[in-house]
Amino acid sequence: MNRRSALGLMGAVPLAAGGWLKTTGTASAAVGRELRPGGEFDRFVQQQAAEDRFSGVVLLANRGRTVLSRSCGMADKERSIRNGPGTVFALGSISKVFVGVAVAQLAEAGKIAYDAKLGTYLDGFPAEVANGVTVHQMLTHSSGMGDYHQENPDYPDAQATWTSPDQVMDGTMAFIRKNGLHFTPGTGYLYSNSAFVVLGAIVAKVSGLSYYDYVRRNVFGKAGMTASNFYTRQQGLSDRRIARPYTTTSSGQREDVAAQRDFLGLPDGGAFATAPDMMRFTAALNGHRLLGRAYTELITTPKVPLGTLPPKGDKPAKTAFAGYGPDSTLVNGQRILGHNGGSQGVDTAWYTYPYSEWTTVILCNYDGQTSAPIESLLEKLILAQN
Repeated sequence: MNRRSALGLMGAVPLAAGGWLKTTGTASAAVGRELRPGGEFDRFVQQQAAEDRFSGVVLLANRGRTVLSRSCGMADKERSIRNGPGTVFALGSISKVFVGVAVAQLAEAGKIAYDAKLGTYLDGFPAEVANGVTVHQMLTHSSGMGDYHQENPDYPDAQATWTSPDQVMDGTMAFIRKNGLHFTPGTGYLYSNSAFVVLGAIVAKVSGLSYYDYVRRNVFGKAGMTASNFYTRQQGLSDRRIARPYTTTSSGQREDVAAQRDFLGLPDGGAFATAPDMMRFTAALNGHRLLGRAYTELITTPKVPLGTLPPKGDKPAKTAFAGYGPDSTLVNGQRILGHNGGSQGVDTAWYTYPYSEWTTVILCNYDGQTSAPIESLLEKLILAQN
């Protein structure tokens, strides 16, 4: 289950239109020492890892050039495999960004309309859902749809029996089709994993491919994300590149729950990637290799205001917006665009700062928002430079 909400992630707005992101080179001379190797941020990450509060990879880039790449902890404790730049992590709800790109690609091709009702593309839903919910509302968590995990007590038992991608998608959709709405579409906000599974099913319906194959070809492939995929549970157990997920038990111990993963993850949170692949994704999106300029701007601008968190201590006020996959915040006159993710043994964050040309990736194979202090310090240091 992916629990990180848009308000919880506080990501923020569009990528710069000028195509500033590259994938090689050295950091800008303007980058402060506190964000470079050995600086305040690097020391903090290593301290967190030394105290077993963080296990994963941090990758920072400014103007597309690497500023810091730091790997800590173990990808697989039993086999003594350390995390490294090539380690593949479960992304959790960062996966929703790929759903947004896929929908935008098909909208650009004239196959999906943002104002179209769900029933235009898929059948079998209650009338209030089929005739009331739009693509726009599903993308922005304003549809009134909820979470298939929480709304269907029998879902875990059924899920445990599925052994193919079709069973995973079709079985989950069968549960979602039985659920009603929590409010009239467009009148509220409720973070909805169900809506993003339905969007994935729409992508499959109109493209003629499975959702998984569509994203592999048209997102991962076009972006050069060579290690990114939707890996099965068995691949997660056998592939030495893939980080094992370690959940935190009630006694505070770390427990490997790789064997408890679903057979295959869903559109709302089932993708895997390396940190360098997330940088390649950002470069491809900003460079209009995934979408034309107009649709890139469409997907990377805020859509629905979610409210403002007031200043607290040394933390400035933040205004959050839901978007079309990536979510947004405005803070200290800066814009931040991105998403995060969290579930058992998963704690991730991907953000870009278009004004100051930063991209940050944090991928962790511990849970409980153990990376939150790292995210907080990183944001503070980046905003302080501008």
